[in-house]
Amino acid sequence: MRTTSQRIWHAIAFEIIGLILIVFILTQFGFDAAHSGVVGVVFSIIATGWNYFYNILFDKGMLKYTGQLEKTHKHRILHALIFEFGLLIVTLPILAFWFNISLFKAFIMDIGLVIFYLFYAYIFNLFYDKLFPINQSLQK
Repeated sequence: MRTTSQRIWHAIAFEIIGLILIVFILTQFGFDAAHSGVVGVVFSIIATGWNYFYNILFDKGMLKYTGQLEKTHKHRILHALIFEFGLLIVTLPILAFWFNISLFKAFIMDIGLVIFYLFYAYIFNLFYDKLFPINQSLQK
């Protein structure tokens, strides 16, 4: 397993690189880089806070309805869908307001962000694990 400092570095690197990529992509669609960067930082903070509280709530729900915390494939899918839906409820009106676009355009943009982060997370973690392999002595 990774140490706490390694996990913190991983999270910070993930967010910074993701933010740089998102700002770059949004500028290609005509959005202002500074404007996009601000909303990116705000969304990163919102997503991190939501992640913390959501996981506590989900675990409590798991215990209440299943009596355990071990997640099946169905539980993991449900966990991801509810997480993204909850985040969408918060971020959708912010996107629409911040970029002065309709809720429908904000929805399309938000879905694009979800798809981007799905692929980005996979690729980032693949390269991160190759660049910073887990110390074998920590796996025991």
